[in-house]
Amino acid sequence: MLEDLKALCACRGVSGDEAEVREYILSRVAKVADDVMTDTMGNVIVFKKGAKSCAKKIAVCAHMDEVGLVVTMITDDGYLKFATVGSLDSRVIVGKTVAVGKQNIIGIIGCKAIHFLKEGEREKAIAVEDLYIDIGAESREEAEKQVELGDSCVFDSQYRQFGSGYIKAKAIDDRFGCAVMLQLIESDLPIDCTFAFTVQEEVGLRGAYTAAYRVKPDIALIIEGTTAADLPSVQENKKACKSGGGAVIPFMDKMTIYDRELYSTLTKIADENGVKWQTKTAIAGGTDGGAFQRSGTGVKTAAIAAPVRNLHSPSCVAKLSDLEQVGKLAALFLEEMGRQA
Repeated sequence: MLEDLKALCACRGVSGDEAEVREYILSRVAKVADDVMTDTMGNVIVFKKGAKSCAKKIAVCAHMDEVGLVVTMITDDGYLKFATVGSLDSRVIVGKTVAVGKQNIIGIIGCKAIHFLKEGEREKAIAVEDLYIDIGAESREEAEKQVELGDSCVFDSQYRQFGSGYIKAKAIDDRFGCAVMLQLIESDLPIDCTFAFTVQEEVGLRGAYTAAYRVKPDIALIIEGTTAADLPSVQENKKACKSGGGAVIPFMDKMTIYDRELYSTLTKIADENGVKWQTKTAIAGGTDGGAFQRSGTGVKTAAIAAPVRNLHSPSCVAKLSDLEQVGKLAALFLEEMGRQA
């Protein structure tokens, strides 16, 4: 799984521009899946037969896209102005390196130097409209030879292992979920299962809505990355979940109230099989579950997430042991669904 995660995190895949991620996934599932299709939105829908059929149709879902930037203007002196794609805090992107467009033109996100800030400005977050990307061009004409309006920009951030079993990379949310699903697809499944690798989750679950209507599952399991706020500046009751605390089984977020029966099933099989788990103690964020749950006549929906520090930033941080627990619990969930079939 870790080799897949490393390769997937290296792919560029800002919402609406997931082609590189999709190509990697298609290359990995081509020989092991029973059916593969890419829909109009760009979702990859994979069907894999298991040891037996199930009366209830099971879907597992993770999103391919990542937060990033999109070029909106080129100034006369060759700088790029941009908008954010997905939820990004301007404070975490200043000074960071990005790769712009299909040519991966290197650029640096810059702003007015601290020496020129007026009194009071230093305490405020810099507005995105006051930032720019410097690609080293000296004129609009020079920049236009390399970049077009609408080009997406991804963070130029390397995958690294560090400390006591941690990894750092961009886009762990949700390339990790994609890596877990690839691992499941390559395994001997206990039941037939459909896997949805979705697009445009970070801008409103857009791919998941169409995927859910196409797949029409009875039960959906969402594999995600979620905010770990176990940081020195955060009060204990607001840490939501913690790195090293194991898989996160949420009961609710801002998009979904997860099915209580499935929540209990996940916690029960985790306890019975020695899977370290925690729940999410803050009602925040959202997943593709919000789209699946509302689709058709309704879908029983559950989620398993990996706790990730610095979510939606160039340097997400996750603990390997947590990732392993999520993958183990997802496999156990499918086994349980097989027993109930």
